[in-house]
Amino acid sequence: MAGTVTVTERSHTSVKKITWAWTSDASGNADLVTGQAYDGVIQRLVTVPSGGGTAPTNLYDVTITDADGFDVLLGAGANRAAASTEQVAASSLGVVAGDKLTLNVSNAGNAKAGTTHLYIR
Repeated sequence: MAGTVTVTERSHTSVKKITWAWTSDASGNADLVTGQAYDGVIQRLVTVPSGGGTAPTNLYDVTITDADGFDVLLGAGANRAAASTEQVAASSLGVVAGDKLTLNVSNAGNAKAGTTHLYIR
């Protein structure tokens, strides 16, 4: 696994929320797989870059892949802004069927940080 990532998984309600807090490695990457498997429609993606000197490089990329290696964000996590929180609605996102999910951050720069939230119903 690349970089340093912690994951918080809340699945005790009808909407499941996964939060990855990440810091990229020297190659600008970070990744981590969830502990739980998920089912449902992806409802919302939120990317929150860190502030100050640890903000990721502008146009960094986020994918969230299922066990088959497919991006459940359908490419909607590409080219994230370094200075502002961004959201993507369900109409641009995919589904997951009984899979653990892997956050993959790339092009973020060395030792840069952010948080990615994913909501599933």
